Amino acid sequence: MWQWLVRLYHRLGSPKWFYEMTERWIFWLALAAGGSAIVGLVLGLLYAPADYQQGDSFRIIYIHVPAALLAQSAYMMMAVAGAVYLIWRMKMAAWVAKVIAPVGAAFCLIALLTGAIWGKPTWGTWWVWDARLTSMLMLLFLYFGVMALQQAMESEEASYKAGAILALVGLVNIPIIKYSVEWWNTLHQPATLKLTEKPSMHPDMLWPLLIMIVSTYLFFALVVILRTRNEILWHERKRQWVRKILES
Repeated sequence: MWQWLVRLYHRLGSPKWFYEMTERWIFWLALAAGGSAIVGLVLGLLYAPADYQQGDSFRIIYIHVPAALLAQSAYMMMAVAGAVYLIWRMKMAAWVAKVIAPVGAAFCLIALLTGAIWGKPTWGTWWVWDARLTSMLMLLFLYFGVMALQQAMESEEASYKAGAILALVGLVNIPIIKYSVEWWNTLHQPATLKLTEKPSMHPDMLWPLLIMIVSTYLFFALVVILRTRNEILWHERKRQWVRKILES
């Protein structure tokens, strides 16, 4: 098993192998992401019962929670890719970190906007300087900072290195986001899903949420793969195998 993982790690570091292998994944990822999104949204918006306190306004949870979870996960993936680049100088890791940054920032922005829309009928205001909201806003700024550093220097290597260092430093914000509702008295409700506790949601509400979370991660994987393939074509454009692809 360990040898297989090591072999896979080295293969993923090969731009040519990654490009050729992911060609097979794109259609199925798109089909799975689109199909699960349709199922999740139909179940969540049309069939899930209204919340006894929030009414139908709670249904934004099917966009808000998956986006918020993905924004945090994407940041951790970006930081790990940055660490791999810093330690082993694997160029594929730097490209993956680069393409994750704007995708993660987009989902973070979606989480903040849908949270504001949800907060208006629930709290009576679009925004409060709540610990959870403020730490999520800091996450968005960290994404922007990483993207800026990745483009700021003439040396591509130095830009990747600076972005990776900031991404690793910013990891301290992830546990703050997660535990902010427990460490401080906040308006934001506690976590909807916990691995150590039975979900409090009714199954008719819970299953659409789980499906939407899976759909969001599948969509994220699809977008990152497509963007990474573009990075490969750009950086490897002088190689013979890329020229053949572009010519065809």
